[in-house]
Amino acid sequence: MVLLVLFYLLAPFLVLHLCHRFKYVNKLGAVVVAYVLGVLLGNSGWLPEGSAKVQEIMTAATIPLAIPLMLFSTRLNEVFKLARVSLVSLLLGLFSVVLMVVLGYFWLGASLDEGHKVAGLLVGLYTGGTPNLAALKVMLGVDETVYLVTHSADLVIGVFYLFFLLSAGPRVFGRILPTSTVGEPEGEEGPINGGDPFYGMLKKQLLRPLSKALLLAVLVVAVSGAASLLVSDGARMAVLMLLITSLALGLSFLEPVRRLPKTFELGMYFVLVFSVVVASMADIGQLLTGALDVLYYVAWVVFGSLLLQLLLSRWFKVDANTLIITSAALLCSPPFVPVVAAALNKRSLVVPGLTIGIVGYALGNYLGFLLSWLLGSL
Repeated sequence: MVLLVLFYLLAPFLVLHLCHRFKYVNKLGAVVVAYVLGVLLGNSGWLPEGSAKVQEIMTAATIPLAIPLMLFSTRLNEVFKLARVSLVSLLLGLFSVVLMVVLGYFWLGASLDEGHKVAGLLVGLYTGGTPNLAALKVMLGVDETVYLVTHSADLVIGVFYLFFLLSAGPRVFGRILPTSTVGEPEGEEGPINGGDPFYGMLKKQLLRPLSKALLLAVLVVAVSGAASLLVSDGARMAVLMLLITSLALGLSFLEPVRRLPKTFELGMYFVLVFSVVVASMADIGQLLTGALDVLYYVAWVVFGSLLLQLLLSRWFKVDANTLIITSAALLCSPPFVPVVAAALNKRSLVVPGLTIGIVGYALGNYLGFLLSWLLGSL
């Protein structure tokens, strides 16, 4: 069992090394590679007897630690500095995602296994990103295979969505919306080069601040865990995750906490550990059997919310570039913002795009849990 725990904890090092070393692996993304590695392990027959207990403990521990680490660097006050058009676009994007998830639930999702939970996962995923998806999996008690099917469907549809957004999207949207309402600042045009955000995390000078961040995350989880004991067993996990999210966001307003380096990346490392563990728990036969219906639901949410946001953007006079960067931040998550901004050759879109994405990270857990609970109560 010790070897299994070590494998789960160290596998993301291998994943990140491969992504750093090989461009074609990096294009797949670390989370995808982690899932592939986990699925191969889980369906190889190599897992030792009793591994289910180890998997259960690790899935229960990694995401509660990941969430505060990823939120410590949040700058929620930046939302108040967003230009009016960016703020309007954010609200339209959130509304479009939630409405399409609800409509899709009554059309497609209600017949799915744990359909209301899948709806909650999609809201968290498309207002925030993979960390919210993982957190909601724990909060809602989603079956491992259902979770993996949902994320796999997102990865498939996401390829087509991103291809459209980077190719035909700007031309299509430019014919319907004004191309820009904000001029590009002087000297801001040109290619945008992204680096490897995980690179250098093991440098000696970062070990102390990262240790402080990890200790603070453990403290947040401990306080939240103690408070969650005051509620019933059925609501305990949801209350725990919501308290962790709220406390972490509260601490992010403290400058010494917000300035701790690489906390987001450390949190993402725990998400990768979670991804390997969960993927190793999934049955590949069930995964393939249940994928098609969820794929339809995901396609409806992604392209339906994009179309609805386009129509609403025309009504509210949001420009094409702002629509594209908002959609990328919400539906693809913040790491894709610089990629899309580079494709548009608009460096000025990076900051508002990242701010929109970070707000989505902060709201995703709340919105996903609330919607799942409401749909499950019907």
